[in-house]
Amino acid sequence: MSEAVETARLMDAVYRHQRHFYDLTRKYYLLGRDLLIDELKPPQGGNVLELGCGTGRNLIAAARRYPGARFYGLDISRHMLETAEKNISKAGLSDRITLIEGDAANPAATEGLDVPGFDRVMYSYTLSMIPIWREALAAGTARLKEGGRIHVVDFGQQERLPGWFRKLLFRWLTSFHVTPRADLEAELRGLAAKTGARLDFRLLYRGYADYAVMTRG
Repeated sequence: MSEAVETARLMDAVYRHQRHFYDLTRKYYLLGRDLLIDELKPPQGGNVLELGCGTGRNLIAAARRYPGARFYGLDISRHMLETAEKNISKAGLSDRITLIEGDAANPAATEGLDVPGFDRVMYSYTLSMIPIWREALAAGTARLKEGGRIHVVDFGQQERLPGWFRKLLFRWLTSFHVTPRADLEAELRGLAAKTGARLDFRLLYRGYADYAVMTRG
């Protein structure tokens, strides 16, 4: 079984039931998502891609915030996409948000969208759940237009928080197959150097979350 197929199987198993209360619980600890949307600022008529879009929460919020842009969401979990489709339809945004099932680490996954490049690519608490997360970052970079930006927010290493908090949080995240990426900044800096991009990386909430914006060109 390929790693992509195994990842899809795992994600569907994890989220088959969680999807029904996912947004109600995640809002309390997926910190920094609204900051990401605030700083997204796509150009008028621009295209925005979210890799690992889950239930569509970020896509809906961003589409409402930026009515002049077009949004696309990719996720490997069919069950998550079913929930996202219902949420997007209920929000009346089906004409501006397109969903596709696929592997975030596969650069060819969005070829059927007929979008040559994206103005913004966002990862919101997804890299900590993707086993081949480095490949997913590289794939997003490959989809980015010149002058475009990648926005990332995810669990940090809790550097400035009490040790007992870090221990409890990491143990709890492990039960949900979530692994904060200790070398996320190093990987992003390597990608930025390789592609001639500019990177802004910072810690949020005393290291609870990592936040990055990488501008290409």
